[in-house]
Order: sequence, then C-alpha cells, then structure tokens
Amino acid sequence: METLLNHLGIALGVVVVYITLWFIVSLILKRNDVADIAWGLGIALVGMTAFVLSPSLRLELMAALTLFWGLRLSYHIYKRFSSHPAEDYRYAQWRTEWKHFVLRSYAQVFLLQGLLMVVVGYSLVHVSAMPATPLNALDVLALLLWIFGFVFEVVGDRQLKAFIASKPGKGAVLDTGLWRYSRHPNYFGEVTQWWALWLFALSVPFGWVAILSPIAITFLILKVSGVPMLESKLMQNPAYREYAKGTSVLVPLPPRT
Repeated sequence: METLLNHLGIALGVVVVYITLWFIVSLILKRNDVADIAWGLGIALVGMTAFVLSPSLRLELMAALTLFWGLRLSYHIYKRFSSHPAEDYRYAQWRTEWKHFVLRSYAQVFLLQGLLMVVVGYSLVHVSAMPATPLNALDVLALLLWIFGFVFEVVGDRQLKAFIASKPGKGAVLDTGLWRYSRHPNYFGEVTQWWALWLFALSVPFGWVAILSPIAITFLILKVSGVPMLESKLMQNPAYREYAKGTSVLVPLPPRT
C-alpha cells in the first residue's frame, strides 16, 4: 500500500507540473481549449512515469500502448485546434460566465483535468506498485481488445472527418459506416482501449482494483465531457434527434427501426 501511495503521489506531482505548463500556454494564447490537446499526452505521461518507477515487460507494453494512443489523440485534436482560430465554444462561454476567470480556469479546467489524468491512468500506476508477473494468455486477449478499440476509434474519426470535408448540407447527419451502429463510435473505441488496459492489470495482485480506470473514462464520456456536451448541441437538429431514436448512443448495435 505504501508503494502504491508513493507512486500515485509522484504521478500526481508530475502531472501538476505538466498541466501548469499548459495553463501558462493557455494564458499566452488566450485559449483554454489547449487543455483538450493536453489530455491524451497527460495520461501517456502518467504511464511513462509508472514505467520509470517500476520497469517490467507488462508495464512497458501498457505504457507504449498508452503513449501511442495519447500521441494520436493529441495530434488529432491539435489539427482541429489549429484549423479553428477561435476558442472552442464551451471554453469561450465559460470565459464570459465565470468570475475570477484565471483562477477558476486553472482549478476547474487544468488542475481538475490533471487529477482525472491520474485517475484514468490508475491501471498503469497500480501495475507499477505491484510485484511483476510473467505475461500470459490474458495479456494477449488484452492486447487484441486494445487493438480492436484503437482501430474502431481511428476509423470512426476518419469517417467523421471525411463527412465534414464533403461539406454536407445544413442539418445533414452522418449515419453511415460505423456511425450507422453507434452515435459515437470513436468514443466507444476509446472506452474499449481502457477496458483492455484493465485486463493487463488483472494479472498483478489486487489488479481488480484498477477497474477504477475504465469506469472513470466511461463515466466521463457518457455523463460528463463527451456525449452530453456534444449532444446538447446536436439534439437541436431535428434530423439528429430522429437519427438518435434508432441508433445506440455508444455500444455498436443494429439500428432500431
């Protein structure tokens, strides 16, 4: 337990420094949406910190997968960020509504996100604090599930990008490809990857406790910053409301007629 608390404390300290640097960047650019770019890389940093603290073959694999995921996600968001000169509407609204904006944004946007990075990356920290065990068949299953989730997320993102690039008419809805079976297939892919990383953790003592990681990311996406924020805007479109009636919100399922 002492080792686990130490590793958690170190990971949290590293992330606080990391997220504070991003906060300074946000002040310079006057854009709090840089926090979205920081998200994936921050969780990858938690994984790398865990590996440095306690190198093992399993943790090396987990950290590498997390780094690969984080780099792709942050680059994907950066491209979207760089193509829009204005701050994302969510952050822009908070900028006008919040009193003591600078302090509140540091606490509520950046420090809170830093804490969530450690929570989501807990599977890796947990493995780093436990005795190393040999790789086994469960690790193979975890790797295959992670690859499935990663491909699902990438394909979903690319289909959405192609749809937007086609300049569809006003009110048009993407309801083909993976989006025929899920309203948010990219989010489904992301969640799947974190459940796969938890499977890696099951092979070390008390690995079941690391279920905190996939539960946290699933809750955030379904109830906090993912689906709710997107659909609060999308549901204003009658065509999207009709699409939503017959399409699963996250887990891919056959369309309901």
